[in-house]
Amino acid sequence: MEYRRLGNTGLNVSRLALGTLTMGPLQANLGLDEGAALIRRAMDLGVNLLDTAEAYRNYEYIKRGLRGVGGECMVASKSYAYEWAEMKKCVEAARRGMDRDAIDIFMLHEQESRKTLEGHRPALEYLQEAKARGIVRAVGVSTHFVEVAAAVADMPGVDVLHPIMNRRGIGIQGGTLDDMLEAIRGAHDAGKGVYAMKALGGGHLLKDIEGSLGWARDLEFVDAIAVGAVNPAELQMDVLIVEGEEIPDDLRRAARRREKRLLIEDWCKGCGECVKACQFGALRVENGRAVVDPSRCTLCGYCAARCRDFFIKVV
Repeated sequence: MEYRRLGNTGLNVSRLALGTLTMGPLQANLGLDEGAALIRRAMDLGVNLLDTAEAYRNYEYIKRGLRGVGGECMVASKSYAYEWAEMKKCVEAARRGMDRDAIDIFMLHEQESRKTLEGHRPALEYLQEAKARGIVRAVGVSTHFVEVAAAVADMPGVDVLHPIMNRRGIGIQGGTLDDMLEAIRGAHDAGKGVYAMKALGGGHLLKDIEGSLGWARDLEFVDAIAVGAVNPAELQMDVLIVEGEEIPDDLRRAARRREKRLLIEDWCKGCGECVKACQFGALRVENGRAVVDPSRCTLCGYCAARCRDFFIKVV
């Protein structure tokens, strides 16, 4: 596995990061032991960065996966908190939930514009204080928006950019794929670490995993790529692609990912909370229940986290 310096953070990360959203309750909902075993297998294959978020509700997987394991594995988490005290609670909850003395990267989650970045300034100030105290090692911002990716280049208190990025531009907001790539390059040139999300378009590019993941791997201004997996075969195939190795036919068959979809149960009450959670405009309420536009949905599952009655899930 190749490792790269993550911008000016001083962290050396594997080119492939394991995205843990897919294993957790918002998507595959693996058993805790199964998810923990997948994390340990990732480490065996050289992966040393795990991507999670408060909203994913899967800290216990990481706690179990890293318990008693030798070697360093870094964890990146995120929160929607925008107040100083609220962000402090989120960082402490992450430390307790994953049994970590420090969170390696902690980020503002899903920032939408320069205005929202400004609105989250108290939370960002807490993260910078936590970094000075050593309980956060690097501060970051995650986003689907070109404007935010461009803004990060000029933010001295932000060390890491976690942008959406894939060869078809699926899910990119406020500009084109070329616009996003230009913004990401600018952030990288300014010394920010870059680890990208959704290189497989949230599942829309599963028919060309090798081409899509290989495309992301070959971008010299991207330090790492977070990709989810729900079984060891998927994980091993992703590792081989990022390493530029041949994929054995038996592994290719074993790792064949089935296409995902967003399931909205017939008994949905149409409260509209999922619509508010979707940055992509993929959901609407029609005739008293939520309806999804599959062409706009990135299958992130964030809408499921907002559904009080668990009527939505990625399957």
